[in-house]
Amino acid sequence: MRSLRAIAAVVALAWAGVAMPTHAAPAQPCRVDGLAHEVLCGSVARALDPARPDGPQIEVHYVVVPALARRKLPDPVFLLAGGPGQSAISLAPQVMGVFARLNNRRDIVFVDQRGTGRSAPLDCDEPREAALAESADPQAQLRRLAACRERLLKLPYVRSATDLGFFTTTLAMQDLDAVRQAIGAERINLVGASYGTRAGLEYQRQFPGAVRRSVLDGVAPPDMVLPASAAIDAQAALDALFAACSAEAACAREWPLLRQAWDGLLASLPRAVSVPDPLTGKTESFTMTRELLLGAVRAPLYVPTLAAALPAAIHAASQGRFEALAALAGALSRRGGPRLYTGMHFAVICAEDAPRLATAGVAATRDFGDGLAPLYAQACAGWPRGAVPEAFYQVGPSATPVLLLSGGIDPATPPRHAARVAQALRAKARHVIVPNAGHGLLGSGCVPDLLYRFIDAADDAQALALDTACITSIPRPGAFVPPAPEAAK
Repeated sequence: MRSLRAIAAVVALAWAGVAMPTHAAPAQPCRVDGLAHEVLCGSVARALDPARPDGPQIEVHYVVVPALARRKLPDPVFLLAGGPGQSAISLAPQVMGVFARLNNRRDIVFVDQRGTGRSAPLDCDEPREAALAESADPQAQLRRLAACRERLLKLPYVRSATDLGFFTTTLAMQDLDAVRQAIGAERINLVGASYGTRAGLEYQRQFPGAVRRSVLDGVAPPDMVLPASAAIDAQAALDALFAACSAEAACAREWPLLRQAWDGLLASLPRAVSVPDPLTGKTESFTMTRELLLGAVRAPLYVPTLAAALPAAIHAASQGRFEALAALAGALSRRGGPRLYTGMHFAVICAEDAPRLATAGVAATRDFGDGLAPLYAQACAGWPRGAVPEAFYQVGPSATPVLLLSGGIDPATPPRHAARVAQALRAKARHVIVPNAGHGLLGSGCVPDLLYRFIDAADDAQALALDTACITSIPRPGAFVPPAPEAAK
């Protein structure tokens, strides 16, 4: 893929202080699939490029789930979706249960970030059920991405390759503030998940006076360099899996040499394999590479209940049976998972993370090597890069309470990242680590209740003194041990 030059100087201005024209029509009653009751749908018109207010315009869409009480509180709750590349509105049916108590007296607001959902989507139209053999080829992935980039250039709001650079987190948070103004809220509460935590930190940097409380779940700070950190964090989660198996009687008895089996499996690659697709049942043949195997193992590490089946799957794969591993790998990434707007994903990563890959200074890990960094470096070599203000990468002290949540065995955003942010936020930050949790805690155990009590607390001191014992003591799921086959009769 051809390397492209940096975005022209016309867009390299200090966006944090730029006021962009906003035009908003009143939100109207509407229905959203998956939500039982009528909600309000609205949009704000925004300039794609803040330096060209008369240039291409986009519509940033949002949904408000109105508070149930007549005398509602004035500070709504905004969900910031993950990815980067998820539509917040599409997540509303899945997460409203988490916000149920808050919704009694507060509006819950979902904004489709520019590049996702109905907000000028950068959709690559990739099949949700790609064949296993196709997904096993990194070069095929890069070719699909290059083809996607060319299709995106034909969108009505993308007049040149440069326009693909106007989908950064900084601009998206200016859109979010335009929505805040459109609904008439003086201050808001932020709930960010994964990449949404980066978005939340950027919103607070630009608009500190508009934030009342923030909850950051699975913290991905702006200086994280996502592709570079992936190998270190996945390696730590995998090492923790092997250690947990050794410490658990049933797992250690069933697979006493699990680490050795894993090492032997890696050493056997690349190799030709045939695996029935867990969705279609059709047997597919392809070359199992080291990178593909590591990706298959990394995916279930996100969810401890799925990771509990990894010892059995790794053991089976070491004996040439890859069916269980293929099923676990596809459990999150294929049918039923949240849609990812791939174009927006790369617009963010290539602008904010890729330029810092060379200076990230990440040493190769035992099993994961350099992780995702080489693939993203190739992908971003041909993707137009938006300008990112240097201040974006700095997290300063917070004047309002921030609750940070971390899963101790999270392979993507483990506690080390949140600890760095909490230190920068200083006295108004509270970092809660759940030792045996993976990626994403909002729907776990008593967390919805903690979320409610943190945001609903009358004063800052009460919010920061939250009792979190109900979540920190959750045990790690025991390893899944397949039942022994019945003796032949």
